[in-house]
Amino acid sequence: MSPTPIPGYYLRPCPQGFAVHFCASSPNLRAVRKLAHVELLAQGLAADVVDSVLLVLSELVGNSVRACGDHVPLVVEVYVTSYGIAVSVHDPGPGTPPRRSQTPLDSADAEGGRGLGLVDLLAPGWHVRQSAIGKQVRCRVPVEKQ
Repeated sequence: MSPTPIPGYYLRPCPQGFAVHFCASSPNLRAVRKLAHVELLAQGLAADVVDSVLLVLSELVGNSVRACGDHVPLVVEVYVTSYGIAVSVHDPGPGTPPRRSQTPLDSADAEGGRGLGLVDLLAPGWHVRQSAIGKQVRCRVPVEKQ
């Protein structure tokens, strides 16, 4: 099932998923999360895997908003591959890319949020690429072979 377009977005269906361009806001993030939810369930993925993808997506978009400000233009890609579900968030922020913390998630010494720690648990091996227009955080949520 291909995702249906959302007014005000540029939606590009891709094999096994989609890419969507939008300005970050709570309503728009909800719409993108719903789009990902519908698309991934339609492809037969388990609900717990879809929930993990949605959490990773929300954390990455939240980091972009914290780095670049409200209503930042973003490109989000979500698609199923042979090695898991790929999630990418591209923002125009030229600043310092996010970094992994060495402090354990459950430590009282952990500063700020624990979002990237959660991303690390759900999508190990995430990485950041600089681009001509900003940066892109890419990751993969693994799927157990049936």
